[in-house]
Amino acid sequence: MNNRPVRVRFAPSPTGPLHMGGVRTALYNYLFARQHGGAFLLRIEDTDSNRFVPGAEEYIVESLKWCGIEVDEGGGVGGPHAPYRQSERREIYLKYAEKLVEDGWAYYAFDTPEELDAIRKEYESRGETFAYNYAVRGKLATSLALSADEVAARIARGDQWTIRFRMPENEQIEMDDMIRGHVTVNSSTLDDKVLYKSADRLPTYHLANIVDDYLMEITHVIRGEEWLPSLPLHVMLYRAFGWTDRMPRFAHLPLLLKPTGGGKLSKRDGDKLGFPVFPLQWKPQDGGEGARGYREDGYFPEAFVNLLALLGWNPGNDHSEILSMPELIELFSLEKVSKSGARFDPEKARWFNAQYLHRKPDAELAALFLPVLAEKGHEEVPVAKAERIMGLVKERATFLTDLWELSRYFFEAPQSYDPKAVAKFWKDDNPEHLQNLRRQLEVVEDFTASALEAKAHAWIEREGLPMGKVMNTLRLALVGSSTGANLFDIAEIIGREEFLRRIERAHEILG
Repeated sequence: MNNRPVRVRFAPSPTGPLHMGGVRTALYNYLFARQHGGAFLLRIEDTDSNRFVPGAEEYIVESLKWCGIEVDEGGGVGGPHAPYRQSERREIYLKYAEKLVEDGWAYYAFDTPEELDAIRKEYESRGETFAYNYAVRGKLATSLALSADEVAARIARGDQWTIRFRMPENEQIEMDDMIRGHVTVNSSTLDDKVLYKSADRLPTYHLANIVDDYLMEITHVIRGEEWLPSLPLHVMLYRAFGWTDRMPRFAHLPLLLKPTGGGKLSKRDGDKLGFPVFPLQWKPQDGGEGARGYREDGYFPEAFVNLLALLGWNPGNDHSEILSMPELIELFSLEKVSKSGARFDPEKARWFNAQYLHRKPDAELAALFLPVLAEKGHEEVPVAKAERIMGLVKERATFLTDLWELSRYFFEAPQSYDPKAVAKFWKDDNPEHLQNLRRQLEVVEDFTASALEAKAHAWIEREGLPMGKVMNTLRLALVGSSTGANLFDIAEIIGREEFLRRIERAHEILG
């Protein structure tokens, strides 16, 4: 198996929006495939028709695309093992289930749900827990207890049946996990799982998963730890089919935990604490309850991918936390994935987005910001002006949506003035000093930031005035508050006429 080309798959069920934990599973598979020059497959496991949700598959595909996770084989892409949707592969699975029956590794069970419920209640009345296993399968309505003629007759007359795996009794099942190491489970602790159901002519996850992984030549199965209890059955299925030489290596990823650390991260946690747990906004086609998405909340896809990658994996202390997709591909290692759950920190998520925003070139941010300006009624802003403003304000922003409020004063004169700043700076002789400073600056021929700053500082020092008070009074007039970019950059960008107009307006309104 070590010489086989690496092939991994992400195999979600279309039962709703893709949780960020699922995106992380897809990401780790993708990183592993790319690092080893292998293939990343997307397989839709939709055998549970009762839980199918319209629009969920499209949501999964769009989410991966937004994250930059490129699918090599799968729905919409094609490939040598199509179709990649299990509901379109239903004709494949029955023969494999029947082969297990022929070889003694499985059996037909004719119990109805009502009969099984009655048996469970009977066990509960004795204080016991019912398990469909080696101890009872020969006593129930199964092909192990019924004659071959009776089994054939029941199937012929249309009785519903299932095919269950025949788990051996008291056998040590030896398994290896790339994250958790060697694992041993006694087969007597396991029940006989259903592999196929006549009711809908579809396999269960366990059979379809193993058959498809084998047929699609999957070399590594990287999935969430919720599937770890299924590993003994899956290993036994490979053995039963005689496929152990083609069995993939397994790696079970830790859970994403609530910000408090107690339990799996859920939509309820996000709703309660004000952050999304899905990559994209989810709008159910049936009009049911939707959910927020990281894309719509203003996160960059590369920031979202970066934060997900570090939830459960760490490249080591020698590396920055800000890692591009190529860097993640180069550094990723399943051996460095944690065994314990990874606590999600929404503030850290915001930090990641801020870091990516701060690192973006001014030109890229300006291109993203110009449509926002147009919506605000400023359609004719020169690109060069927008670029310069982005360079002045982006370090204070976390999201693109922050940029308007951070830069508004470059485009619009203040309509009001912060009361606290007014009380602090518009008093004593400060308004008079501001008027005197205005007279000094209005005659500066080279109305640039450097020339204005030099003239202002020289005059204030010459007059022996407090620099901070005069400057903050000027800021209040230009911006309407005590925050904002460098005063003289603001002055240059808004221009001489607007600069003078804003000072006069402040005197008119504030007195």
